[in-house]
Parts: sequence; C-alpha cells; structure tokens
Amino acid sequence: MKTIDLATIVQPVEELLELAEEEGVLIRLPNGKVFLLTSVEDDENVEEDFTDEVARTRQNSALMELLRERSKETKRLTSEETRKKLGIG
Repeated sequence: MKTIDLATIVQPVEELLELAEEEGVLIRLPNGKVFLLTSVEDDENVEEDFTDEVARTRQNSALMELLRERSKETKRLTSEETRKKLGIG
C-alpha cells in the first residue's frame, strides 16, 4: 500500500485511481485525516480471492492444529461467568 501526503505531492485524480487499481493508496490530508483509496473488484474476483484465502488458511498447519484443539474443548462459560472471570461483572 502506498501513502501519499497531499501536503507535499499533488497528483491528478487519474494517477491516483491508476495506483488504486494496482494496490491500495492511503491519502493523508494536511489536517491529519487519512483516507484509503482502493479498487472495488467484481464479484467473480472477490470469490476467487476468498477461495485462495481458504486454501492458504488450510495450509497453515499451526492454525489448523489450534482449531482442532479448540474444537475438542467441551466446557463453555456463560456470559455471567465470563464477566466474573474478566472482573467486569
């Protein structure tokens, strides 16, 4: 992701949109506000990205082991028990 400080660099909107097509662009205004400019892809690409993400997640052996162990846990806490355990209720 690129960060562009508009206090020092002025670029035409077309250039910003071209950059946003390739990767997200952070736009920082002189008053400190920050905006993210990014391309919105069609549904087909988003679905493919999600499928890729799921495949990468399944290949993460440490995460998969953690999920397997957590799925074996049988004890559940009520919201009241959780608040007491955290000291907030």
